[in-house]
Amino acid sequence: MKILKSSHISPFGGLNFVLKEFENKRIGHLLEQHLTKLPAQCKYSWKDLLYSFWSIYFCGGDCIEDLGGNFRDHLKDNCFLNIPSPDRVLDRFKELSIPKKILKSPRGKKLHQFSINEKINTVNLKILQSLQVFSGKELVLDYDNTFIFNNKADSANTYKKAYGYCPGIGIIGKRVVYVENRNGNSDVKTLQGQTVSRMFDLLEQHHIKIKAFRADSGSCIYEVIKLVNKKANHFYIKARMNAALARAIHQINSWEEIESTEGTMYRGEVQYTPFVKTHREFKETEPLQTYRLVVTKTKRKDGQINLFTNEAYIYSAIITNDWNMDNDDIVFFYNQRGAVEKEFDVLKNDFGWNHMPFSKLEQNTVFPYLFCNVPKFIPIYNHKVFQNI
Repeated sequence: MKILKSSHISPFGGLNFVLKEFENKRIGHLLEQHLTKLPAQCKYSWKDLLYSFWSIYFCGGDCIEDLGGNFRDHLKDNCFLNIPSPDRVLDRFKELSIPKKILKSPRGKKLHQFSINEKINTVNLKILQSLQVFSGKELVLDYDNTFIFNNKADSANTYKKAYGYCPGIGIIGKRVVYVENRNGNSDVKTLQGQTVSRMFDLLEQHHIKIKAFRADSGSCIYEVIKLVNKKANHFYIKARMNAALARAIHQINSWEEIESTEGTMYRGEVQYTPFVKTHREFKETEPLQTYRLVVTKTKRKDGQINLFTNEAYIYSAIITNDWNMDNDDIVFFYNQRGAVEKEFDVLKNDFGWNHMPFSKLEQNTVFPYLFCNVPKFIPIYNHKVFQNI
């Protein structure tokens, strides 16, 4: 792309290339087909509403109010869409929301607010499938929670001492395939087993088969590991340090020395049967599973002894049901999920997740999901139509 110094250049100059590509991929048709049917007398279609909304971010805006004023003046005669007011867009988004649910964890007394919008999740998957983004691929599902800090009327205080939401998000590649919003006072482990179960159920309904599941230590929970062991071919979850894990690490007799840019590391593996106490408390009749534990340790510079292992090392352990891949490949494969954090940064800073427009949790579930996959519909930044601009 050539950047020219000219008074005729504006943030709106390349938008028609993007909108044309939307039309080539029939995005407008998919929106009309899968979203709620609007009354015949409506002035604006879902195509007008969503194309206008998405255009805010393609043109450098960061909140829904940018749809008015200068933006509307520049695009009022656009051949691809009719520009609605910000209020009209927000009113339609509200219509897609579903009342939040008040849930209670089995062992606690605190109430948790969850926004579970199966309809929006379903529409998103139908659009992705229509675009054939999953065709012929061995799919890796990453799950993570992220904080969206805000001061909305119903947002709750998080453990990070700031108000906001803590949605659970499933991602395949760079595409968000599931969003379940929760208020900030519900930590990542709270009722996560139910969230992951709903996510897999929805994917199965759309015949999306998951080869591998990856998650951080927030998902090292009995219910989650038991579920993903059945639902995915393989899972890779970072283990949390505790006394049982320390005993397992202590059983590793052979450590492979590995040199890296960060210094010398040691890597080994051991069979590991977790959650013995939890299994007994749940009175499960199904026998406990034994998994593989791949452990990497690095020597502490300060020489501080680990309370559990009595060694001066920092440990990183991955629990998996994959018995074939070698240790280094398992660690490398697991570390690739770091791309999820980068994806959250892009969605928050470039595509509006940090600027929620509503005051209610359930409405702010609709807002991010209606945009989260648009940057992946077309490879905007390297598409051939931009090469000669």
